[in-house]
Formats: sequence, C-alpha cells, structure tokens
Amino acid sequence: MPAVSLGLWHNFGSVDSFENGQSIIRRAFDCGITHFDLANNYGPVPGSAEENFGKILKQDFTGYLRDELIISTKAGYYMWAGPYGEWGSRKNLLSSLDQSLKRMQLDYVDIFYSHRPDPDTPLEETMMALDTAVRSGRALYAGISNYKAPEAKRAIEILKQLGTPCLIHQPKYSMFERWVEDGLLNVLEENGVGCIPFSPLAQGLLTDRYLKGIPENSRAAKAVFLKSADITEERLQQIIALNNIAQQRKQSLAQMALAWLLKDKRITSVLIGASSVQQLENNLACISNLEFSADELYAIEQVLSRK
Repeated sequence: MPAVSLGLWHNFGSVDSFENGQSIIRRAFDCGITHFDLANNYGPVPGSAEENFGKILKQDFTGYLRDELIISTKAGYYMWAGPYGEWGSRKNLLSSLDQSLKRMQLDYVDIFYSHRPDPDTPLEETMMALDTAVRSGRALYAGISNYKAPEAKRAIEILKQLGTPCLIHQPKYSMFERWVEDGLLNVLEENGVGCIPFSPLAQGLLTDRYLKGIPENSRAAKAVFLKSADITEERLQQIIALNNIAQQRKQSLAQMALAWLLKDKRITSVLIGASSVQQLENNLACISNLEFSADELYAIEQVLSRK
C-alpha cells in the first residue's frame, strides 16, 4: 500500500459532492493512490458514499484492472433499524458486506473491517464472520478498527486460529489523539499486523484552518464531529506553536502532522479525507519530507505536553 491512502468519508455521499468527489478520486489515482477506504454507513445518507464510489469506478476506471486498486469497507456502526443493523454480530457483518458489494458494484473488497468491538456479541462470533467473508471470496483480507489493545490482541489470536490472519488495524490516531501508543502499537508490531490511522489531522485541527478562529463553513462551526468547545484557547496556542514548527520545516501543519505519524515504522499508511483536489495535493506533499531531527521531535513533544 502507498504511504498515504484516501478515506472517502461523510463529505462524499451527497449528490452535490459527486463531481467534486469524482475529481478527487481521479487526481488521487493519478498521484499514485490506489487504496480507497469506505464504510457501509458513510454518507450523509448511510450507504451513499459507497454508491457514489461505485458509480465513479464504473464511469472512470473501466479501463483499469480491478487488481490495481485496494478497496476497503467496514461494518459495525448504525446502518439500519432493528437489532441486526449495527454492532458485530455475524448477521450484521455479512449482511452489511453483501449490501456494500451491491452498492459499489463489486464482486469483492480487498479489506473488510469490523468497525468497532461489540460489547454484547462474543468476539469469537465477530471474528468468525470476518473469516467467513474471506473464505467466501467476498473479501481478501480481514481487519479491525477502533479496538483497544486487549481487544485487538484477542481478536488477532482468534483470527490466527481460524486461519485468516488479521491484516491491519484502523485506529484514530493523531498528535492530539495518542491512545494507540499505550500498548496497541506494540500489540500490532508483535503480531505483524499493520496500522492505518484515521483522522490523522484531528478533524481539521491540525491544519491552518483554525489559526485565526472558527471559519463559518468548518466542521466546528457546523458541529460535525468537532464542536467549537473543542477549540479552547490552550488548544489554539498548541496549534499555532505546531504551525510555527511546520513552517520552519517548510511544510504546512497538515503535512507535518501526517509526516509525524509516518515516521513510525509501525504505521503502514495514513488515511486522508480530502474535501478538494487542492487539499489532497497539499496533504500528499507530506511524503517529500518525512524525516525529523531530534530537536524537532523534542519541540513537538513540548508543545503537545502543554495543559
């Protein structure tokens, strides 16, 4: 997989964003991105991101072999009403995968994830569903997402026993969200499982978007995954200080935040969720400078340790 992958998130599902999404996917592929990450509930209408992606594949990629693309999807968050419309039951996961394949007009996905652990379904049942997905040919590999270290370790063990090794874990990880460092990365390394962080820019906080306040059209202004209350004066000062370090590195803050994750050899790739071609290209430029000096890493840690 490439160092940077494209995550097709919730801003990709609307009819109005179809042409923009089409331009982003075209440009991403031209730039060498071959991994496109989705989930059954991505929207804004659940399922519409997959449906739009399927249409774009059919319109724009018919001249390319399916073998050139890595396409992943997930199931586990709320998708439809009733007891089987979310979480990690065998019923939900396999039904969701069948629906995802139909929406994307695909015979299989490359990676199928359990999107989150289920507190009420035995972990064995969830992992057996992933095993079935792979053995049936509907997915090539199994993955997990949002599993903490003990849950991930047990899930990896079960999949190994079933004969379908866990390929990768997709956790939320950024400079501002570092829980994976408390054991999870070690578990993944010990078991040869990849790691592909989502939300590496902390919902836009690790960009220049909030340096001068909260823009009207931002996620914080709309309270979409990020609330204005999250942007405290202390957080703003951290963002400004990190941006200063990035400028000294001749990078944007977003580029430095992505490079900071990729410096760790345990990180397989990072997922970026671009809302424009310009944003995509800015983020992709991170790979031109992935090295950090000891002084730079120390300065970053000093900023992040501020309370």
